[in-house]
Amino acid sequence: MADESKEHGNESPKTVGLNIRLNPVEDSDRPVLANFTRLNGAPGMVFVDFGFLEPAALSALSRLAQSGGKIPETLTGNLAVRVALGYDTLIALHDQLAEVVAGLKAQQAAKASPAKKDVSH
Repeated sequence: MADESKEHGNESPKTVGLNIRLNPVEDSDRPVLANFTRLNGAPGMVFVDFGFLEPAALSALSRLAQSGGKIPETLTGNLAVRVALGYDTLIALHDQLAEVVAGLKAQQAAKASPAKKDVSH
């Protein structure tokens, strides 16, 4: 039996790599430190807020929680940058992040299980 997807022209789209160069505008090439993210949906797009919470405040909050103290209702940080992404760009970002995470996991697994040495005599 022939492959129906080819018969009906339903081949999956081919991914092609393209070398894209982005030129900085003003200070856009300066890295922004973020240790917090939040997503907000809107029709046709998602806003990704990258924020920074003071590490000392996070440590104090952790100690407070462990000691059974009262946790504040809000924690104030700084909005580092807000990025609006269309759904197609969000999916591409998801795929790219998945590749990076898989690579990091593979590196950790390789470090956790050192190469077996041949002990035969």
